[in-house]
Amino acid sequence: MLPISASPLRYALGGMAAMAVAMGIGRFVYTPILPGMMEQLGLSAAGAGLIASANYLGYLVGAIAAAGAWAHGRERLLALRWLAASAALCALMAVTESFPLFLFVRFLAGMASAFVMVFVSSIVFSQLSAAGRDDLQAVHFGGVGIGIAASSAMMAALIAIDAGWRAGWIGAALLSVLGFAIATLLVDAGPAANGPPGKEPALPRDRPLVLMILAYGLFGFGYIITATFLIAIVRSGGLSHLFETVVWLATGLAAIPSALFWNAVARRMGFAAAFGLGCAVEAVGVAASVSLGGYLGPLLGGVLLGATFIGLTALGLQAGRQLAPLSRRRVMALMTAAFGTGQILGPIAAGFVAEWTGDFVIASFGAALVLIVAGTVAMISRIAPKSP
Repeated sequence: MLPISASPLRYALGGMAAMAVAMGIGRFVYTPILPGMMEQLGLSAAGAGLIASANYLGYLVGAIAAAGAWAHGRERLLALRWLAASAALCALMAVTESFPLFLFVRFLAGMASAFVMVFVSSIVFSQLSAAGRDDLQAVHFGGVGIGIAASSAMMAALIAIDAGWRAGWIGAALLSVLGFAIATLLVDAGPAANGPPGKEPALPRDRPLVLMILAYGLFGFGYIITATFLIAIVRSGGLSHLFETVVWLATGLAAIPSALFWNAVARRMGFAAAFGLGCAVEAVGVAASVSLGGYLGPLLGGVLLGATFIGLTALGLQAGRQLAPLSRRRVMALMTAAFGTGQILGPIAAGFVAEWTGDFVIASFGAALVLIVAGTVAMISRIAPKSP
């Protein structure tokens, strides 16, 4: 057991491991594995989009379920169970070629991601808040980038030995087991009792919260198209398979400090302005991924995606907690549900548009436009700056 003085860091590192498994791997490893599935299984862009959206539908269902009072006092147990399920579901993807089963497994994986996201974040955030170390939230969110980077390195090794898409899912399962063990060891208690006792009250119905929830949903739609199809875009451009892993590795590495950077921006500009700026930067990357061509476009798209989407995800959740301080788990679940709704619609729309047009150009420019709208709506909400 680490000394009490190290407790906040312990929780932050445990949350980082959990986020690496449930989000960086459980949700996003599909992106680098997808091109191999499309080639070897004859999976169409529309079919790939449906599988992605099944995952995000599960994420939405999980987020809505997590908002219920039934989970009160059982957050750690539920989080660890679903973290273990995330590893098992990766392995299950490797043992079938059934499209309906792909949909079902990825739906369950989405539920696992949402439960872990909400329950582990509620534990970590409350423990950090009780210790006066909210600055360590960036370590927790950095786990998503670590999971993406680790899965990218894994895929590079598998490509080097000419392994198929099944090996990618098996490798993802093994990485997930490792992360599960670390999270179980470090996150050794539930939420700190630093708020009102008993069940959380209903959420306030005020304009800033409504607008922030709307902006968060639009952001979910705008970012997920590139996050889902970026590696497929690279492959469609005729670039090497090894370069695909370079792009995804760059995305993951850029994501690791993303929350820390955008938190610093928010302290200076406020949540609304920081969220708006981040959406604009990400929109540039989304458009660049399909418009610049060659190596530069996808690489710039990956870097700007990684540098923004984790930070913006964190800002949205923190804004929700600021606007509903007495209902932190409820607002986190509702924000996650809005985010999940956008993610369901994004891949479906992009997949069918790509099927119709033959590429991802129109879909990506549409996503960039939605990101600009999301940033604008957030800025209209006029959320106050973060206190130092």
